[in-house]
Amino acid sequence: MLKNIAVIKGDGIGTEIIDEAIKVLKKIEAKYGHTFNLEYVPMGGCAIDEFGVALPDSTLEACKKADAVLLGAVGGPKWDNPSAKVRPEQGLLGLRAGLECYANIRPAKVYKPLSSASPLKDAIIADGFDIVMVRELTGGIYFGESGREGDSAFDTERYSVSEIERITKVAFEIAMGRKKVLHSVDKANVLESSRLWRETVVKVAKEYPEVSLIHILVDNAAMQLVRNPAQFDVMVTSNLFGDILSDEASMITGSIGMLASASIGATSNGIYEPIHGSAPDIAGKGIANPIATILSVAMMLDYSFGLKQEAADIDNAVNQVLSENYRTADIYTEGFIKVSTTEMGKLIFDKINN
Repeated sequence: MLKNIAVIKGDGIGTEIIDEAIKVLKKIEAKYGHTFNLEYVPMGGCAIDEFGVALPDSTLEACKKADAVLLGAVGGPKWDNPSAKVRPEQGLLGLRAGLECYANIRPAKVYKPLSSASPLKDAIIADGFDIVMVRELTGGIYFGESGREGDSAFDTERYSVSEIERITKVAFEIAMGRKKVLHSVDKANVLESSRLWRETVVKVAKEYPEVSLIHILVDNAAMQLVRNPAQFDVMVTSNLFGDILSDEASMITGSIGMLASASIGATSNGIYEPIHGSAPDIAGKGIANPIATILSVAMMLDYSFGLKQEAADIDNAVNQVLSENYRTADIYTEGFIKVSTTEMGKLIFDKINN
């Protein structure tokens, strides 16, 4: 298989974690006989410094032509001025819009060797959990009409049937490849936009008779995530609810440095990145955790390229390394073996046997 990948290292620890992820990708390339052509392009603070914009036109064009985009992280205190007209985060928003990425996919998984890091009781996560959160990314209250009138302010939640249909189909397709159970999260007992959401999801469900559809109100979903997260497999919800619930799901894993994400949309081209930030305070110290970025490569292989075995190879390698008690600083506790960014990358690399 031949695939072209646009690689954005970005700012802060982006360079370090991307380097380790690329090594693992190259190991997969060699093992399975694929060809992954890499084009490195700038975005974020480094692009502002060089070009005066967070997302140069040449970068966006390269990403559009690529089969997928692998992203490290953007931002940092150097550019963190709320009044600045140009900010690193604008690059990410522009990239999502340019690639028409309307679906944010965020797995939240507890690896058994790391279960002690979860804030939940052992009895709750004894068997672990593996959730995929599908969040609508380009509509809803964040993009509705907003403003101020006198001493009041307003933000409008608005969704169209077509917006709900397309995000729901993404979720159903993912559910078909997993346990065939989908929880749709809304607030249909109060919000008209949620009533439309539920009506539309029910219509789409007729195209996927093998999938069990379960409706759940957002407040109950928030409670159930901490009471019994293992009951969930795939969850789909709106932009606002997904923003909150995906953060909750990530934190109950206890290890934000372990979590990958994908933003996909109109084509198979997607943006794959860790959910954590650029962590400028530890940049260059060799202590950043590369696992979330390495797992983002696994998501890219799976979702954009359909290479499920290759993706599973990476996931298994990560699990083996953790089972052997190796930890980067962010997930280290006494009694384990502390390793650097590059050491962790090499350990995972070595587990992917030729």
